[in-house]
Amino acid sequence: SFYQLIHQGRVIPCDFIGVVKSQQPVYLKGEVVNNHDELMSNFFAQPDALAYGKTPEELKKENVSEHLIPHKTFTGNRPSLSILLPTLDAYRIGQLLAIYEHRVAVQGFVWGINSFDQWGVELGKSLATQVRKQLHASRVKGEPVEEGFNFSTKTLLTRYLQATSDVPADPSTLLPNI
Repeated sequence: SFYQLIHQGRVIPCDFIGVVKSQQPVYLKGEVVNNHDELMSNFFAQPDALAYGKTPEELKKENVSEHLIPHKTFTGNRPSLSILLPTLDAYRIGQLLAIYEHRVAVQGFVWGINSFDQWGVELGKSLATQVRKQLHASRVKGEPVEEGFNFSTKTLLTRYLQATSDVPADPSTLLPNI
């Protein structure tokens, strides 16, 4: 699982983003906590588990079977950042984007990387041009996704086109109603 990779794999900093107010709270009779509190329990606990870990000695004191100790031992000392948002809305998403943009700029400065040098993303832009042409050809001429894409991209593009088949092939300017 993802958490297992973070706990026992290569040390990588990770971020935990939690939200105080649930958009869809579910309360079930007989449950100790609601669905959101269950999620938030993990939000608060996982960073502590990463920070402090669990030693073999602690596990022995808990009477854990000897053969399970290697599997339940975690080194700890793994960096993480917890961000707790009051709500999840457009404003807060904008704040998250801003903080991550700032982090990229500062990390680039610290590591001697020009975060604003676009040469590193030119290949992606070139490939996006190919995808854009394919999307246009598929929508306007009905052409299937064929050559020039790896299997994964071809499959994803095909599914995307099927799921968005209601998109007009050559629409006039159409803006969303707000």
